[in-house]
Amino acid sequence: MGVAGRDYCVIAADTRMSLNYNIMTRNKPKCAQITSNCVLASCGMQADIEAFQKLIKTRAAEYEHLHGHAMSTRAVAQLVSTNLYYRRFFPFYTFNLVAGLDELGRGVVYGYDAVGSFDSVGYGAQGSGSTLAFSLLDNQVSCETHPGKKDMSVEEAVQLLQDAFTSVGERDIYTGDSVDLFVISAAGTEVRRFALKRD
Repeated sequence: MGVAGRDYCVIAADTRMSLNYNIMTRNKPKCAQITSNCVLASCGMQADIEAFQKLIKTRAAEYEHLHGHAMSTRAVAQLVSTNLYYRRFFPFYTFNLVAGLDELGRGVVYGYDAVGSFDSVGYGAQGSGSTLAFSLLDNQVSCETHPGKKDMSVEEAVQLLQDAFTSVGERDIYTGDSVDLFVISAAGTEVRRFALKRD
């Protein structure tokens, strides 16, 4: 799940890796930091997630060595889309969110389908619990729901994602254990972890 703010972005993913009704591990990170202000979160098949995140990190490092500066979040978003589309006939079984700050310092979240189509959204969710999370995110973040609501602060967005993961973890057996939460701002990226139910 990710939420973009005026000058920040918060993205989070749980750490449970499961197969059918078996928990394979309770501590498998699903987010990869691509640049100092851009994070890629992925769900789907674990082998494809590992290969895809490694590919994106490598391409971003090559870009930085070649050009002398890190990729922008928009460039990372396009890189993810291009690499997904390149493999469209034998696709990576991954569903991704890219979150970070744009060139003006505003928070952005990009959502993808399996073959690389993407769009900039104010908030997004992927994975088995996304249908459960969207109703809460729609209610708390969407401008249509709260036309007079002021922008959320960073801590309000963090609390919203914690509440959303707690709620989803109660209803979705594939979500649980703990959550890695990345708070991206002009000062850099802060990583936090909080616990969920372990059943």
